[in-house]
Amino acid sequence: MKADTSLSSHKLPASKLKTAFTLRGRWESPFAGYLFISPWLIGFLLLTLWPMIQSMYYSFTKYTLLDAPEWIGLRNYERIFADDELFRQSLKITILFVVLSVPIKLFSALMVAILLNKKIKGISVYRTFIYLPSLIGSSIAVAILWQNIFGIDGFINRFLSMFGIDGVSWISNPKTALGTLIILVAWQFGSSMVIFLAGLKQIPAELYEASSVDGASKVRQFFQITLPMLSPVLLFNLVLQTIGSFQMFTQAFIITKGGPINSTYMYALYLYDRAFSRYEMGYASALAWILLVVIAIVTAVIFASSRYWVFYETEGAKRK
Repeated sequence: MKADTSLSSHKLPASKLKTAFTLRGRWESPFAGYLFISPWLIGFLLLTLWPMIQSMYYSFTKYTLLDAPEWIGLRNYERIFADDELFRQSLKITILFVVLSVPIKLFSALMVAILLNKKIKGISVYRTFIYLPSLIGSSIAVAILWQNIFGIDGFINRFLSMFGIDGVSWISNPKTALGTLIILVAWQFGSSMVIFLAGLKQIPAELYEASSVDGASKVRQFFQITLPMLSPVLLFNLVLQTIGSFQMFTQAFIITKGGPINSTYMYALYLYDRAFSRYEMGYASALAWILLVVIAIVTAVIFASSRYWVFYETEGAKRK
């Protein structure tokens, strides 16, 4: 006869039973969750929250890294808004960059996602190759390559010369320099494309089939089905890309260095110059907090406007 070796067959004290049950796969400590998230929590406290608190303090001080911080109150902010012409110039250029680059990038991502949302042979290979620019697009090597492509002897001018068109100094021309950066950023649409592609796969095929029976064209299906059903994903991508575009730095720093004539002098580049070229850490901290407030306001406006153009299926069901 086989012996019963289950835990319940042994007459153990209640404390030992609880210990045995705990060892079998359940930890009853209320701090278990905090222990598991402790790596992220420690990183957030030391690498994010504490630097933010320090930056907030330094924004009210005169701090040059060489001397101890000296409390000056709101004087940094007064200088920025009253006397700093470069602040206004860089903020204007950055807002223009965001307004132009984000729609182009999202439109490109959406169109390519629709093309890749097809059941054809080798589609996964096409998706991989199209996504690759987003993996390397922010690197210094690609920025240097882009600088050579749009240089006076670059690929673009050589291609135009084949048709008898004179070359243009794209990067050193104030009228076209910002456009080269916008094209570079728009070329890196892979992450937005993947998110759009995931959203497209969640749209029920029955909606398209029913609309086809009713005689709806592809264009009408796009505006009446695809866009409304994809609007939450569009909102998500819009917020992410807007925040990222406001912080644009690497491409402007490598390709144009803010020139020519400050036509590509992005806000993050100006902040960098104040902090690490002039060593005005207190002033740069104030600039950083102003950027945070600007991004927060723009994001809040986007969310506030979303009630008029974002469609949620559950809300639509409630209204009906």
